[in-house]
Amino acid sequence: MGVFKSALTPETAEGLQYHIHLKPGDVPRYVLLPGDPGRVPLIASHWDESRKVSEHRGYVCYVGKYRGVELAAMSTGIGGPSTAIAVEELLRVGADTFIRVGTTGALQEYIKLGDVV
Repeated sequence: MGVFKSALTPETAEGLQYHIHLKPGDVPRYVLLPGDPGRVPLIASHWDESRKVSEHRGYVCYVGKYRGVELAAMSTGIGGPSTAIAVEELLRVGADTFIRVGTTGALQEYIKLGDVV
C-alpha cells in the first residue's frame, strides 16, 4: 500500500486511507452506513446511478446519485470500533453527514419491531 505519512493517521502521501482504501474526493459528503457489506450493493441498486469505488478490509463502498443528490454507502462491520474507523477515515476524505442504516436490538418493551430508533 505504500509509505505512510503518520502512524496516528495511516494514509499514503496521496491521502489513501489505510482501512477504507479511499482518498479525498472519492466520496461525497452524504454517506449511508450499513453494517453488512452485502447490503451496500443492495442499497446502491435503488439509486439512479451507482458504482463500486472500494472494497478493502471488509469496507465496501459505492457512490452514486439518487434524485440528483450525490451520496455513498459504505459498510462498517459490527460494533463501535469498526464503525469508528469507517467514520473517522470517511471524515478525512471529505464526508461529513452520516446515517446509520440497518438492524439493532433493544431491551425496552415499548420499542417494537419496525420502529425507527
